[in-house]
Amino acid sequence: MKRELHRLPPGPAGLPIIGSAHHMISNKPVFRWIHRLLKEMNTNIMCLRFGAVHVVVVSCPEIAREVLRKNDAVFASRPITFASGSFSFGYKGSILSPYGEQWKKMKRVITSEILSTALERRLHGRRAEEADHLVRFVYNQYCDTTANRSVDVRHVAQHFCGNMIRRLMFSKRHFVEPRLASAGAGPGPDEVEHVNALFTLLNHVYSFCVSDYFPVLVGLDLDGHEKVVHGVTATLNRLHDPVIEERLHEWSTLRQHGEKREIRDFLDVLVTLEDSEGQPLLSLEEIKAQTAEIMYAIIDNPSNAVEWALAEMMNKPEVMEKAMNELNTVVGKERLVQESDIPRLNYLKACIREAFRMHPYHAFNPPHVAMEDTTVAGYLIPKDSHVIISRVGLGRNPNIWVDPLEFQPERHLMSSSNVVLTETDLRFISFSTGRRGCPGVSLGSSVTMMLFARLLQGFSWTKLPDVQTIELKESTTNLALAEPLILPAEPRLPVHLYESI
Repeated sequence: MKRELHRLPPGPAGLPIIGSAHHMISNKPVFRWIHRLLKEMNTNIMCLRFGAVHVVVVSCPEIAREVLRKNDAVFASRPITFASGSFSFGYKGSILSPYGEQWKKMKRVITSEILSTALERRLHGRRAEEADHLVRFVYNQYCDTTANRSVDVRHVAQHFCGNMIRRLMFSKRHFVEPRLASAGAGPGPDEVEHVNALFTLLNHVYSFCVSDYFPVLVGLDLDGHEKVVHGVTATLNRLHDPVIEERLHEWSTLRQHGEKREIRDFLDVLVTLEDSEGQPLLSLEEIKAQTAEIMYAIIDNPSNAVEWALAEMMNKPEVMEKAMNELNTVVGKERLVQESDIPRLNYLKACIREAFRMHPYHAFNPPHVAMEDTTVAGYLIPKDSHVIISRVGLGRNPNIWVDPLEFQPERHLMSSSNVVLTETDLRFISFSTGRRGCPGVSLGSSVTMMLFARLLQGFSWTKLPDVQTIELKESTTNLALAEPLILPAEPRLPVHLYESI
């Protein structure tokens, strides 16, 4: 009976000392191997042992709710790894930091100051300008009569997100403004490198690196992981540091003269926060860490969801027709869609929910670390275990979803008259929940929906002449489309709307 009460979740038999680490090393990408194991063992919860670390995988909504709601306080920490420590500048931010006073401090900064309703309203104009720039860029780059009309949707979507977060963070789209910046200018070399670095970061943090579970191996760089991490950190430092240091100097000078100016962006907020004694609340390292976290938190999910949604809709003309009919009815063709229209664009939101469900960018949520022994689904979860929630297991679970591999936005219209991008029952994960849930639901929803709605409203999309069906194949290394989505685009609104932005 004692053994039964202290039983770990089912899992493969491991070797002494290393557990299943040899399988982790030889089965790349690791997330596909883990999902094969879940299927072979016919279980919704599984325990793997990598060295001394128990990694518990959860793949159904009921157990996920038990982890992220019932036991939220127990699972409020994060692992200590080489990549997460590097990317957080020594755990100075909010997303990657383990549970403790530093995490609490930065979480308060993010929720109360950066993502406050007042600041979101104040920065509405910036977001609207970037939505206009998106349409202008596609129109000028791809829809000119002499230009190639085939649009790289991934490039457009990722750089819209990059432009957006740089504008909100730094008040500028380019790190160094180009000398001949036309109205529809695209990203320069620095901006391309910036976005690439942010995606590389997202692909390497919590990526089952061997030293994550055997810290004694840090420094040997057996899998080349550390070299990549150093490269990303160097790129972010090169691009972010001059902007941050210039802003610190500007506000220091203003303070010395007893002057102030209006808060313009997220960086102003971070630089000007003061403690109870009137001293700067955040150190340089904390500002750098939080800047980087805000950058990468916004860039992957909107761009990935919109690319997948468009790809799916190209193979389902009836879905595209319903989306366009909704845009024509709610917005019309005499003005551009705005953030204020989003509450009434329920079918478009259902399309994005379906993309989040079927096609998350990451297979797993970031790991939650158990801060004490606890029980989940009747199994023992030992202290210091890593618990990872499978986004794939939730969103494509045949016990939860009818025809789970079919793109059917209508399934999200039945439960509510006002569709939202969050999923409170954890039948899939968009923004997660609990203490470690994403606090930027409103901003993330706005960025995602404006990207999607402007691309659909502004242009008619078709397949390339020699393409009958869009191949919906996943990348081998993550869940993005294997190849960037390339689609011809034609303007579908009156010419004066494109020329006036």
